[in-house]
Amino acid sequence: MTDVMRCCRGVVALALGFSALVVAGHNPDERAPAEQAPASIPEVLPRDEEIALAESAAPAHLRAKATVYVLDRSGFVLARQGSNGFTCIVNRDSPLGRKPTCYDREGTATILPKVLRVGELLMRGTPLAAIEREIEDGFRTGRFVAPRRPGIAYMLSKGNRDFSPATGKVRPFPPHVMFYAPNLTNEDIGSLGDGAGGLPFIAYQGSHGFMIMMVPDETANP
Repeated sequence: MTDVMRCCRGVVALALGFSALVVAGHNPDERAPAEQAPASIPEVLPRDEEIALAESAAPAHLRAKATVYVLDRSGFVLARQGSNGFTCIVNRDSPLGRKPTCYDREGTATILPKVLRVGELLMRGTPLAAIEREIEDGFRTGRFVAPRRPGIAYMLSKGNRDFSPATGKVRPFPPHVMFYAPNLTNEDIGSLGDGAGGLPFIAYQGSHGFMIMMVPDETANP
């Protein structure tokens, strides 16, 4: 079997496995419901742990020279100024979610400001519905702007934790890469929308949408 065939099989298996989790709503690593009561604000991790988790989103060769943000009691703060144009941060889009992400120059310029604002509002205890309204309003008024050209955001960490408000549960999300796809739909790209068959799919459809592509587990970061 060639390396290409092994890679493709790995992508398909990983995507189908994630689809099964979504459909079945089951994951052996999920905590019991009693442990999953939504927190009012995100947990602040030790600084070194937060930096390591943020860096784990990026390919190893980009980590040392990437800019890094960490979360504190007031929101995200700059931990290290980098020099390669990439910015690594443990994105929080809910009190329980943790999504290590490393944005390229375009994402740093356009998406990161939104991420920083969401973190600030979460640490104030602002309800998610109110945060969503502010972000939508921000894109409408020009406070936030969608990516202006194609680009990439790496999410290669094995520490991705996705919180579902619908189920109140946290589950891991496989390592993947995201390409900026403002206002692109699954129909536009002929995707089923769930990663089945190893196909890319659109997440956060709208002005700050992404096209997600899974990566084979064997190439994921440690």
